[in-house]
Amino acid sequence: MVKNVGTVDKIVRAIVGILALVGVFLVSGTVLKVILGIVAILMFFTAITGYCALYQVLGISTCPTGGKK
Repeated sequence: MVKNVGTVDKIVRAIVGILALVGVFLVSGTVLKVILGIVAILMFFTAITGYCALYQVLGISTCPTGGKK
C-alpha cells in the first residue's frame, strides 16, 4: 500500500474517529450505532496506516512524500 494520507489529514481522521466512537455510546438507534462504529474503524485505520483506498481510486494524495512507502 502506498501512503496517500498526509499528517494533517491523519489528525482530522483521528478526531473524526474519536467523535464517531463517542457517538456510538451516546446514540440510541442500533443502525446508527453500527454506522458510527464502521466510520470510527475506517477513520482509525486510515489514520494509522496512512492509506485511503478511496483516495487511490480518485487519484488524490495529501502525503507530502509523494506516495512513498
